[in-house]
Amino acid sequence: MSDINWGIIGCGNVTEKKSGPAFKKVPGSNLLAVMRRDAAKAADYAQRHEVAQWYSDADQLMNEAGVNAIYIATPPSSHLEYAKAALGKGLNVYVEKPVTRNAAEARAIAEAVKQSNAKLTVAHYRRALPMFLKVKELIDQKKVGDIRTVQIRMWQSRKPALIAPVETNWRLQPELSGGGYFHDLAPHQLDLMLYYFGEPEKYHGFSLNQAGTSPADDHVCGEILFKNKVVVNGSWCFNVADSQTTDTCEIIGTEGKITFPFFGTYINWKTETEEETLNFEHPQHIQQPHITNIVSYFKNEGPNPCSIEEAIVLMDILDAFTK
Repeated sequence: MSDINWGIIGCGNVTEKKSGPAFKKVPGSNLLAVMRRDAAKAADYAQRHEVAQWYSDADQLMNEAGVNAIYIATPPSSHLEYAKAALGKGLNVYVEKPVTRNAAEARAIAEAVKQSNAKLTVAHYRRALPMFLKVKELIDQKKVGDIRTVQIRMWQSRKPALIAPVETNWRLQPELSGGGYFHDLAPHQLDLMLYYFGEPEKYHGFSLNQAGTSPADDHVCGEILFKNKVVVNGSWCFNVADSQTTDTCEIIGTEGKITFPFFGTYINWKTETEEETLNFEHPQHIQQPHITNIVSYFKNEGPNPCSIEEAIVLMDILDAFTK
């Protein structure tokens, strides 16, 4: 395959800066068309981002726009439908996270991939960012010794500053998102745990709706035991005071500790003999490094940056924590 010619299904907020412009900036990649059910908003996006074609119907885009790859950036409730449609037409697929609302839907996508001659990858783009690659390097080099435990704390207010405001807060409608803010933010965090520590042996957790301000659970706790004996404990609460918000990951080893935020820009590591802090600046379009790897994969020039099989493991963990 020569160039990867993209169509975006669901040109909402995430595509404005995080991902959309990158499809035109990665070598060998072009953005030919965008789709949104609201025709006026699709036309506006196309005009602002200098995209030649816009549609209000996904099938029409896939059939007429001359694309060979689809980026699905809708709420999770429609990921399965659009992925199956695109794969059925032989189009490569890049699907936003969480890949689906639950593991059963993720497995249905995996089955569709098996039946297609096209490829699919998932938007766990933090794997490609220099900051999180540096964390992996520190772990692999045993900078703080053998890893024993990881503590994740994601405590936010009822209106988290980490979440972009939208007209209708679909993230708090489980039938659209699969859950609540946990389903939106935790996939980034837990995917990195899988990327760093490999295959989990077992996991369990629970969730509840403490505040009752939406249909979605707002408090989740969970534990993962990895086959390499690393233990991860996570706490996610979305109803704390503004003064008590935190986004912290502590990776504790036999010789020290690595600390970083999942949605920040620094890493600190400390041992008995040294302490160092590195600051990072994420790319302007934060998904661009991942999209670069995806383009290589679609062109048969590199491995899959995040397969549907890996995403299924993540969704199994989300299900275990919340059901």
